[in-house]
Amino acid sequence: MPYVSRSAGGAIDGLYEQLQGGVAEEFLPDDDPELGTFRDTSPEVFSVSARQFRLMLRRTGLLDQVKAWVAQQDGETQDAFEYSGTFVKNSPMMTAGFKAMGFTAQQIDEFFTAASQL
Repeated sequence: MPYVSRSAGGAIDGLYEQLQGGVAEEFLPDDDPELGTFRDTSPEVFSVSARQFRLMLRRTGLLDQVKAWVAQQDGETQDAFEYSGTFVKNSPMMTAGFKAMGFTAQQIDEFFTAASQL
């Protein structure tokens, strides 16, 4: 099933069709010199299941460090970490947590992409 990728401003910046293994086929716009071709690209991952997120924390050796950070946060953050079914990359809790861990934007993207494959 095709899906549209949009920039932060809402402009369409890509049209994709999901393929097996999390790879997407990108269809190029009519004015593109490579018309009729496509390039393989991995779609950006915006969220992962709680299971995927926690497994990735464990595999990267960060689970205990993250649990310690969460224990120092307010009750809502603690509840969100403990009971959420999905972890959304750009949520305030994720932003604060990754900042506290010293992650760059690229490292966050890589973390979510890897977690999405578990």
